Amino acid sequence: MNVKAEDPDLWNDPEAAQKLMRERQQLDDGLTSIRSVEQRLTDNIELIELGEMEDEEQIVAEAEKALGDLNDELARRQVETMLSGEADANDTYFEVHAGAGGTESQDWASMLLRMYIRWAERRGFKTEVLEVHDGEEAGIKSATVMIKGHNAYGWMKTESGVHRLVRISPFDSQARRHTSFASVWIYPVVDDNIEIDVSESDVRIDTYRASGAGGQHVNTTDSAVRITHLPTNIVVQCQNERSQHKNRATAWAMLKARLYEVELQKREEEAAASAASKTDIGWGHQIRSYVLQPYQLVKDLRTNVESTNPNDVLDGALDPFMEAALAQRVLGEAAKEAAG
Repeated sequence: MNVKAEDPDLWNDPEAAQKLMRERQQLDDGLTSIRSVEQRLTDNIELIELGEMEDEEQIVAEAEKALGDLNDELARRQVETMLSGEADANDTYFEVHAGAGGTESQDWASMLLRMYIRWAERRGFKTEVLEVHDGEEAGIKSATVMIKGHNAYGWMKTESGVHRLVRISPFDSQARRHTSFASVWIYPVVDDNIEIDVSESDVRIDTYRASGAGGQHVNTTDSAVRITHLPTNIVVQCQNERSQHKNRATAWAMLKARLYEVELQKREEEAAASAASKTDIGWGHQIRSYVLQPYQLVKDLRTNVESTNPNDVLDGALDPFMEAALAQRVLGEAAKEAAG
């Protein structure tokens, strides 16, 4: 690959050159990481041997702790080896939509929005809120956020589905227990080298006045843009910029990303998942339950992974759930290949 990268004629085809350089960088990063792990392993084993020879318990304890941290890091990297799908390395969009139930579900949708933003922050990813539709009393009706970071889509792709909350409602004067639903939809940001053709005759473009915070200009001009893809009934919208032109460009990118995700799902023979956004947001379609009262438990209904600390999960501690769902998907795909 280094020989190809040094070929003076490489950049005669910029698209192929960029692809080659990306692959080269990924390989280089991988090799550097492996060498770093090997060196840290060797160094700490030598420290333990030295500490035992010199009867230095503190040195031994520190080296053993370092080896424990290294083991945890390798476990995380092992999960990342499962992120080898076509778009797994890409940035991602995620949408949150409140289910039926008014203020209750809208408040739950805002909690989910915060949860995923906190998860992204924990991983060092950047987030950009593209649109938010506030609820009448509290919470949100919907929101769309872009998460930027290596493997962002790969990590989040199993989060699409309905999320169920059980709690004592803060909006109920009689302090009764309520069940609320909200849906999450994940789809990858499309790379420049992926071409998605969308005919303008297949879309309806609407402009409207942006809602929520954003300054007087945002709230008094029709700068927000909504694009509906008529053949699939996919709807995307953007209102984060003051310029209608910029919002339109972002909405087009989001639409292409949604259409690309549908195509990916078809190729993976997961048409049922691609239809999830059209199902009722309620019983029978949930992927995870979050119970705050009468007991505390978060349970993934696909993998049976549980946590008895909902506050931690709602503050972004989602990796165990994502890791298990990714592993389940990889095993399922392997089983399909073996059967085929």
